[in-house]
Amino acid sequence: MTQSVVVQVGQCGNQVGCRFWDLALREHAHVNKKGLYDEALSSFFRNVESRRSDRGACVVSGRIQQLKARAVLVDMEEGVVNEILQGPLREVFDSTQLLTDVSGSGNNWAAGHLTYGSTYREQIVDKLRKAAEHCDCLQCFFLIHSMGGGTGSGLGTRVLGLLEDEFPDVCRIVTSIYPSEEDDVVTSPYNSVLAMRELTEHADCVLPVENQSLVDIVNKIKLMSHGVKPSSMIKRDSTVISTQGGLSGAEKPFDAMNNIVANLLLNITSSARFEGSLNMDLNEIAMNLVPFPRLHYLVPSLTPLYTLADVNVPTRRLDQMFSDAFSKDHQLIRADPKHSLYLACALMVRGNVLVSDLRRNIERLRPSLPFVSWNQEGWKTGLCSIPPVGHSHSLLALANNTCVKPTFLELKERFTKLYKKKAHLHHYLHVEGMEQSFFTEALASLSSLIEEYHHLDATKTRLTPDTPRLSMAR
Repeated sequence: MTQSVVVQVGQCGNQVGCRFWDLALREHAHVNKKGLYDEALSSFFRNVESRRSDRGACVVSGRIQQLKARAVLVDMEEGVVNEILQGPLREVFDSTQLLTDVSGSGNNWAAGHLTYGSTYREQIVDKLRKAAEHCDCLQCFFLIHSMGGGTGSGLGTRVLGLLEDEFPDVCRIVTSIYPSEEDDVVTSPYNSVLAMRELTEHADCVLPVENQSLVDIVNKIKLMSHGVKPSSMIKRDSTVISTQGGLSGAEKPFDAMNNIVANLLLNITSSARFEGSLNMDLNEIAMNLVPFPRLHYLVPSLTPLYTLADVNVPTRRLDQMFSDAFSKDHQLIRADPKHSLYLACALMVRGNVLVSDLRRNIERLRPSLPFVSWNQEGWKTGLCSIPPVGHSHSLLALANNTCVKPTFLELKERFTKLYKKKAHLHHYLHVEGMEQSFFTEALASLSSLIEEYHHLDATKTRLTPDTPRLSMAR
């Protein structure tokens, strides 16, 4: 059995990560009624002997064991990590795998990447190594961070570089939360573009998620739950409803947004945590979806978002789930992949879905999806038998698609507006080791990435009726 380690950096990364662990425990408890430590649990949890029976406890050979998350938590402010340690998941995290400071990065990529990155380098490497040593067969690192703040963007990408240095052969999948255009951090365009260069150079796969898309989805969920369609009410046990995500205190406005990202992580890790007739190895994501090393930004879409399916799923509703996965309303960035070029696509299905239904829906949808001419059969599929709690089935689609280009263009424009005026630049240049060349090189890297997507877009051609039939990737 392979294991993976989750690395949470910054306020956003730790809040999303905490919600992931909360929901993951809930899924395992739903399946593992006797609370026994098994192979499924070992993929993301290890067990240590305990005298207490707190949240996350299980039984091994008649003894109470405490599950410990295979996680490293890093933040340069204490608030969120302290909140986690006071919440219901406090026993799930190993205190030796936490790293905090008190002053924060001041929304400054340079402070996070250079100052804290240098100060805490050895401690971070030590914690990463210890997490890896607890794994029998380390398969993947999942890094969760935001792009707009200082710690998430700066220290988060510094940790990514350390992962590549220390574990060059272990897959690095990054979930990056991009700020909205109305972000209240004025320097977020600087932080995001500086971080983008690191993501492009050091990640194997990046799952970009936009705050504005999360806001839009949460608003739609609220609309559905307020009785617009009585049959579409969101039930209390739905995984899209926030239950404070394992944190203490009152629910916050962004908790529901964090839940959606946590559900993305639940789905992408499901085949590593549970059995399935067509399970997808995490390493296969990069192998099958990234034909060019720099173009590794995979657009995620998640369904169902608004309704809980019946136990016996009618074919029509199952087909609708596949159609929704390619609808812009279900994308976690504001993009419409059906009007852009696909380089590859993965469908990760959970629940009681037949392989024949999977094949049939791909055949049904494929003619409407413009694939690059040399990879028109570029599909990867995964089928995990265990659905999310409260659902009978779910689907995560990961599209390597040129539709990310407008998001990157908008980010470049926001960066350029600030940089032309040299606004706030002095805050960065006062940081030891930071030079103006960091900005010009980051902008050049982003411009080059956009140009690569643009070049592919220019090759887009219509699919013809005699396109070769799909051959399922395995």
